[in-house]
Amino acid sequence: MPATAVLRQRSRTFVIAAAVPLALAALADDVRVRRQLHDARHDPLSGLPGRPELLAYTERLLSTTDRDTVHLLMLDGNGFKAINDTYGHATGDAVIQAMGARLARWTAHRTALAARLGGDEFGVVAVLPHQSALADIAALRDQVEQPLHRDGHTLDLAVSIGIARTVDMPSEPADHLLRGADTAMYKVKKGHTEFPYLATVADAYAPSVNGRRAGRTGAHLPLA
Repeated sequence: MPATAVLRQRSRTFVIAAAVPLALAALADDVRVRRQLHDARHDPLSGLPGRPELLAYTERLLSTTDRDTVHLLMLDGNGFKAINDTYGHATGDAVIQAMGARLARWTAHRTALAARLGGDEFGVVAVLPHQSALADIAALRDQVEQPLHRDGHTLDLAVSIGIARTVDMPSEPADHLLRGADTAMYKVKKGHTEFPYLATVADAYAPSVNGRRAGRTGAHLPLA
């Protein structure tokens, strides 16, 4: 091989060798940024995303052909404060972790997303066939309410669930669906109605969340 060809070959090899570490560094930076974004958007305790991601995912579903089968659920733990007071906050954290894991499993094989809205409040949006939706949601409640065994104790878990369906509110945006689901959940929780209760348009426009503090994280909407 002529000397000039050898030099060109060595030059190309040098350029490639120099480029590899740069490419690997760029890939590592990309992975690191993606991990940071994931961590910023996910609750560290439950492992679930938060309210902004739930609303954004719901809005995406509302723009698809699945819109009429979108169901937005609001779940609130019953007796969570008593668990914290009796067994301590570490056990309370374990309850939140268990609820998050159970919701994540339920949504994993569906067109669905679960999110932690704060405290022991969770939101779930899912595309569900009308003929089986209520049975599917009842099955979800049963899964979430399975007893939790921790430190020799058996904790009986319970949740109240409110349901908002787009078929009942065909023109409402995601935040109004969440308000409706929250109002429905509160009615079930207080015994004003029985599960399953389906939110109405009036529930979506409740001026406050049934007397609870204004600005409560998760579902409160500012008054117009």
